[in-house]
Amino acid sequence: MEFERSTELRDAFLEHPRYALHGDTVVDRATTLPVGVLFEKNKLYKNLLAARGVDYTQLVSKRLLPDGAVLVGGTLYIIEKKFQAGSGSVDEKLQTCHFKKRQYEKLVAPLGLRVQFYYLLNDWFRDPSYRDVLEYIEEVGCRYFFKEIPLEKLGL
Repeated sequence: MEFERSTELRDAFLEHPRYALHGDTVVDRATTLPVGVLFEKNKLYKNLLAARGVDYTQLVSKRLLPDGAVLVGGTLYIIEKKFQAGSGSVDEKLQTCHFKKRQYEKLVAPLGLRVQFYYLLNDWFRDPSYRDVLEYIEEVGCRYFFKEIPLEKLGL
């Protein structure tokens, strides 16, 4: 899907005037100090959890693979991208954000980290028929953005 390919978190950091990536480390270009760490798909398990001695199988019954995740300070920001061009199953998937956030919270609890769960949506979801589900997303402590997530919303 072009929307998902064109909204890569890695690319956002590579193209940003203030931040750069050194491997998976987000660096402030002005100070050259690390300000975060990027985790994509399985790297969350390998480079964050397993590297710190956390066995995810003891915490959750199924592995969740985020489209993107970035650790900034004591908060892990999870980004899920949803694209829709017609009625379909994505409608219901949006309603699972609370469960997914809770699962990620269980995963990082041994590390003392907080979790923020964000959806990155295309314009299809601006339709008034999504008003209730968008309200629900915010009511349960998740957030959503259209087309791009301002990096300051990631604690930067």
